[in-house]
Parts: sequence; structure tokens; C-alpha cells
Amino acid sequence: MGIQQFRLPDVGEGLVEAEIVSWKVKVGDTVKLNDTIVEIETAKSLVELPVPYAGVVTELLVPEGETVDVGTPIISVQTADATPGDLAPAPTGTGAEDMVPSIPDGDEIEAGKIGGAAPGGRTAVLVGYGPKTTEAKRRPRKGGAPTSPGAAAPASHAAETAVAPQAAPAGGAAPGSASPSPALAGPSAFPSVAEGNRGSVHVLAKPPVRKLAKDLGIDLAEVTASGPGGVITRADVENHTAAAVTSVVPAAAPVVSAQGDTRIPIKGVQKVMAQAMVSSAFTAPHVTEWITVDVSATMELVDRLKQDKAFRDLRVSPLLILAKAVTLAARRTPIINAAWDEAAQEIVLKGSVNLGIAAATPRGLIVPNIKGAESLTLPELCAALNNLVAVAREGKTQPADQAGGSFTITNVGVFGVDAGTPIINPGEAAILAFGAVRKQPWVVNDEIVPRWITTLALSFDHRLIDGEKGSTFLADVAGILEDPARALMF
Repeated sequence: MGIQQFRLPDVGEGLVEAEIVSWKVKVGDTVKLNDTIVEIETAKSLVELPVPYAGVVTELLVPEGETVDVGTPIISVQTADATPGDLAPAPTGTGAEDMVPSIPDGDEIEAGKIGGAAPGGRTAVLVGYGPKTTEAKRRPRKGGAPTSPGAAAPASHAAETAVAPQAAPAGGAAPGSASPSPALAGPSAFPSVAEGNRGSVHVLAKPPVRKLAKDLGIDLAEVTASGPGGVITRADVENHTAAAVTSVVPAAAPVVSAQGDTRIPIKGVQKVMAQAMVSSAFTAPHVTEWITVDVSATMELVDRLKQDKAFRDLRVSPLLILAKAVTLAARRTPIINAAWDEAAQEIVLKGSVNLGIAAATPRGLIVPNIKGAESLTLPELCAALNNLVAVAREGKTQPADQAGGSFTITNVGVFGVDAGTPIINPGEAAILAFGAVRKQPWVVNDEIVPRWITTLALSFDHRLIDGEKGSTFLADVAGILEDPARALMF
């Protein structure tokens, strides 16, 4: 018998640190190989880590909420085949032996699991991610005492995102609009210990509600419960504080000063988003063009598609038609689907349209993308959009789903906004803002009639896209939305 220490692995995305969000186990629990033990937040997403050992948990070495470097020991497990040497301090090198846990010999590991095969002939370090060899910088551990035995709270899951197909027009729901995502399904709530120095008060709340409370810095023990059986609901948390929860507040506990100022640590997705937007805004010369379009024909098409058996069980919205229009218009103006390589002094024309959809989440802005969107049929594209939204709402969007994007749509219409001047996603050449679809007076054959109207705003990198190319692309997208039959011309 001996003790094995599991070190925080590299997820294979060039990241060197992660925050311990929630432990799935506690001291004394028995775990099997590849059991999920902890949820971490990297700069790109939430990831659940499996354990590479089978045995009994003896110590949680890092408390929830602490950010640690790759290679830092985070949990100790007593195993049958460990040796006393496994407790030795981490070596000073940064080779694979320091980053990758050993796997017991003789067991065939499922592909994608720890020690199993991964894409590209690599060995998985955690489920679906990570090369066998990696490097990481070591820094001194940040403040905070290790978690004491039994102090681990049940896991909380990421709150839902603000992604939706389209905003509701005044006076009614927009066609294809999505209703707010309900709380995480489950027959019961999960008791846990309130964080901080307030003592161990047990409260009942579902994981999304716990996540909301954590984001707002609220002690659930102080919230009055209105749910059945004393369960704290989302409404209870929202009513407890006067502070509004915005779609871009990171999962970090605010600090309120004596003057009433609130300071929120910048980390995780929020930090990366800020750095990327500053880099893009002050590197690529942005040009934004606008066009206001009569999309009544598109709205009629959406209504017909909802009745089509090919779209059974799928949510159809105007965003679907816009996404298809973008992929078609990019055929005529391929420079839109390109990137500027400063180091190589080259323009990279992308081989496929990896269509990103900007999603506002409680952890910050993310842009998952649909790989090869130009090759998908309309029902396939609709299914891909539906899945992208569902995964983002669950907070399960993975780094691979956000990598390799080539063009982005930001659907500001879901907030009732008519238009904006979006900042280009780094590594791309253009981004399209889709405004709210509203009924407005419009001139048709010299008569004023009510029509469905929206505004499109295209921001593009003027280093590689000139005014003619940008205008042609935007006009083509608008033309397809105005008359979907024009798609047959592309």
C-alpha cells in the first residue's frame, strides 16, 4: 500500500494553469480508474478530470477556488501498488514524467481515457485532451490552506448561457426563439457546506443555483428558501441581492470595500477575452459597414421549415438562414473566410468555413464554432446550431470546440439590440452582428406597409479585405435574407 499524488495535467491547449472549481470526491471516498474527481476551469472552458489511480482518497491538496499551475499535486490517493517514493516532492524538470500520471500495466485503456489513445497518436492525459509530453512553468503556490478532510463540497455546474436563436419582437415572441434554460434537471437538490468562515451550515440548492450564488459572492446560508422542502431557488438568490447578474461576470467572488466599491478578480475566460479583444482592436484596422434588410421572406421560410418533417425535433430560427447565407456568400468572396499571418507575412485563405457563434456565459464570452459549416445541408446546420446552443447552456463547451474558427456571427438581437460594431475574433478576418428582427413600416411599391426588418453590421480587417470585398459579401448575405431563392445562384 502507498500514496499516489495526481498532478494537474496539461489539457493540450497551451494552458499553464487552471482553477479548482469543485471537487467531486471527498477524503475517504473509494475511486476507480478514470472516475471523475474534480471540475477545473481553464482560460477556455470547464473541464472534468478523471483520476488515473484506483484507491481511497486520502487528501485534497488544493481547495476550491484556488488557481494552480499545471504539474501541481491536487489530490492524494492510497493505492495497492504505490510505493513510498510516490510521495517525493515534484522534480524540478518539466518533462513528461512530471506532468503525466503513470497507468497500471496490464489494463487496456479505452481510447480518450487517461493512458489511452488520443487523436494524432498521442496519449491522453485527461479525457480527450493532452499530449504525452508537455512543458509548464512552475510558480509558488498561491495563498490558501489545503482542503481539510471532509471539507469538499459537492460539485456545482456552470450556469446557463445567454445564447438564443433570436430576440422577441415587441409585442410577442420571435419566431424560433428559445425559452430560458431551466435549472439543471434532477429529482433532488444537493446539500453542501457554506464557504468561507461562516461555519458549516447545510443548505439545499441545485448546482446552477450554487453557481449563481458563487458568482454573486452570496452565502447561501443567508438566503431565504422558497422551494419545496426548503430548497433555495434561482429566484431566491436573485431576490437576495440588489446586484444584477450580467452575462459576462466571471466565476469569481467579488470583494466589497468599505466605500461600497466591488472588485471582481479578472481571470479565466474573462481574462482571455479581454486580452483577445484588446489585441484585435489595436492590431487589425477595423471597418464596419451596415445594411438594413426586409427579411419578411426569411421569416415566412422559417415558418414553413418548422412544419417540414426534415426539421422535426429541431429548433428553427432566422439565425439558421443567416448562417447558411454566410456560408454561401463566402463562396463568392472567399477573402472573408481568411486570416492575416503577421509572422509569415501571408494571407491564409481557410479551407473550410468554421462558423463561430458568439455566446455570452456567466464565465465570459466564448465563441464555439461549427466545423465545415459550408458542407452541411440546412437540416444538418440546424442540428449543429441546436447542439452548440445546448452545450453552451450546460457550460460544457470544450476548448476544441472553440479552436480553429474562421468567421463569427454575434447575435445581438437576442438582447433586443438593433446593431453594433463588433470586434473581430482573433485569428479571423470578419465578424457579422445580427440585430433584432422587428416589424417596422417599410416602403413597398411606393406604399408604407409593415414588414419584418433587421440590421446587419459587418466588421472586417482592412489589411486584407477592402471596401469592395466587404460590401459585396454583406450585400450578398442581405440579398439571400431578403429573398432566400437567391441562394440558388451560389
